[in-house]
Amino acid sequence: MAPARYCVPGERLCSLEDFYPGSGTYSRHGYIYASLSGYVMKKSDNGMLPTVSVVRDAQSQLLPDVGATVTCKVCSINSRFAKVQILYIASTPLKNTFRGTIRKEDIRATEKDKVEVYKSFRPGDIVLAKVISLGDAQSNYLLTTSENELGVVVAHSEAGVQMVPISWCEMQCPQTHIKEFRKVARVQPEFLQT
Repeated sequence: MAPARYCVPGERLCSLEDFYPGSGTYSRHGYIYASLSGYVMKKSDNGMLPTVSVVRDAQSQLLPDVGATVTCKVCSINSRFAKVQILYIASTPLKNTFRGTIRKEDIRATEKDKVEVYKSFRPGDIVLAKVISLGDAQSNYLLTTSENELGVVVAHSEAGVQMVPISWCEMQCPQTHIKEFRKVARVQPEFLQT
């Protein structure tokens, strides 16, 4: 029972005359198709028709879902949004990063018209966010930091020192004592690494 090849949903795997459909597959018009992404497995059952199934590689197939809390790194900002790379889903690190966008109107829950992206995030910041819309091959995941628990969790000052939150909208460098604006997260205990 060795993985034969990788397949994607909707891919035709074989004929119903040769195999019995197993988990991760479905049959239509005399053929067996993959119902999920994964590896094609073929297994013989005591002289009966062999079974074909699709098995996921659990770590590589972990995808952000709507409502999932993700940890991401800010790559770039402009006046309308921040571009991020999604690194973790909850506390699980991803093998492959995903692109995300935090729009200006999704940064805070109140006073949305007064939000300025550069006063909320800077490139290099580590941000806790929530997925509000799924992306596809061409577009990014849409994320929000509008809840109090979401926002910047790690930021470095111009001096390269990790800053300390002093309010919900400011962080301070412990070395130079310079204050910088951020949308600071009120981090919940389950997201703190020990």
